[in-house]
This record gives sequence, C-alpha cells and structure tokens, in this order.
Amino acid sequence: MPGDTTEETTVDRIGFVCVQNAGRSQMATGFAERERDRRGLDGVEIVTGGTHPADAVHESVIETMRETGIDLADRTPREVTVAELNDCDVVATMGCSTLDVGTVDDAVDIRDWDLPDPDGADPETVRAIRETVADRVAALFDEIEPA
Repeated sequence: MPGDTTEETTVDRIGFVCVQNAGRSQMATGFAERERDRRGLDGVEIVTGGTHPADAVHESVIETMRETGIDLADRTPREVTVAELNDCDVVATMGCSTLDVGTVDDAVDIRDWDLPDPDGADPETVRAIRETVADRVAALFDEIEPA
C-alpha cells in the first residue's frame, strides 16, 4: 500500500542450541533479546535449549554477561525439542555437534557457530567467547532486519 512504512521480517523465530544450554546458547539468547528490543522486532521469537541441559547457567557466564548489562541469573537451562526447532526459521548451534540435522526440517536454516565451551575457562576466555557471540548475534539480526 503506498505510504505504508510498515515492513515485516521474514524471520519469525530464531533458535540457539547447545548441549547444556548453560553457556553459549544462553549468551546468544540474552544478546538476541537485546537486539530484538533495540531494533523493534517484537514479532521475532527467540527459542533456546540444550540436548542435555545442565542444572544451572554457568556462574562464569552469568558474571561475564552481567558486565554487558544482561542478567542471566534467573535463567534455567532447558531441553529443546525437534518440534521447537522445526518451527524456527534459523537455528544457530554453538559448535557442540549435538543437533541431529537429519531430524530437523530442511526448511530450517541451521548454522554452526563452532564456539569453544566457556565452562571452566578463565574470565578472559569467557569474555572473548561472549564478544564473538555478541558479534554473531548482531550480524544475524543485520541479516533478518527489514531494509
């Protein structure tokens, strides 16, 4: 319609998956929620989970993310289902190679970010992983944001 400035993104749902859902995927989810809010993409749903979830988010990840103003202290790792992933437009795995790609619908854009696990790493390494995650999430949102 002429004069209509409303444009919609073609990506409605993004998933972030790793084994424990206690480190990288939680970082990615926190950054994705912030990007979604900053860009006004309220219609984009963000899903996170693990194939074998831990009991809690890694303390080093909570501390490092707090430095960016993102609080993950109240998050709980959860198991992600194939049905949830099939409902996603894009799924980013964190390099754990736990996602059986054969079970996920071919229409889902699966990306392996191949990131090291922050669990047990020194604070500087966790920060470096965090910055890589932040950059990749921002780049993903650059791709999906309407022109």
